[in-house]
Amino acid sequence: MNDEMTESRPRPGMHTLYVTGFLLSLVFTYIPYYLVTQKVLAGSVLLVVIIGFGVLQMLIQVLFFLHLGRKPYQPWQTGFLVATVGAIIVVVGASIWIMAHLHYNMTPQDMQAQLVNGEAIAQVNGQKTGACQEIGTNHQVILKDYVASPRHIDARQCDTLTFVNEDQQVKDMAFGEHPNHTAYAGQLDIITYNGHPETITLSQTGTYKFHDHLHEETNGDFTVTP
Repeated sequence: MNDEMTESRPRPGMHTLYVTGFLLSLVFTYIPYYLVTQKVLAGSVLLVVIIGFGVLQMLIQVLFFLHLGRKPYQPWQTGFLVATVGAIIVVVGASIWIMAHLHYNMTPQDMQAQLVNGEAIAQVNGQKTGACQEIGTNHQVILKDYVASPRHIDARQCDTLTFVNEDQQVKDMAFGEHPNHTAYAGQLDIITYNGHPETITLSQTGTYKFHDHLHEETNGDFTVTP
């Protein structure tokens, strides 16, 4: 009986191990939360960082709580680890695919407008969509040192607008005024990276404001006339 009670008791140093693992879990949970809520990163970069911290969380659970690698090698441990990693990859990968699929197909108005403009679909069921079949003049907005240049653009319908990011930081260009964003021709925002310009077709007439969702001082507007 005494031997069984002794084996059931935590070994010396186990409490410290559990506390360390718990604190690391809190830290690695707070960091991605901070990056998302403070909009430090965006787009695919943010997704990669979050997945990276998820992997770190998994390693913490394996090393500090499941104690894999701290006991004499047993074959079932390798199988357990492989199965766990495989399950995580399937669940996370499938979740990302489902969310992307739903975002593309199930937002009824904005995504439909974005699809119509992106594919230049002029008519649907005999009704004109307003999409441009011919492209006009290209206008560029240079994003550098948190300044958009020029701040105002006058364009004609079916011209194009290109955001050129010359800063090292990612730019999340949104339409309207923060925080009440609006979509332009079905486009909610445009994420640009240094050396990777992004272009939209100005198919919708009117005057619209734009700004960097991550740095609101980077802003401007454009007017589209028929």
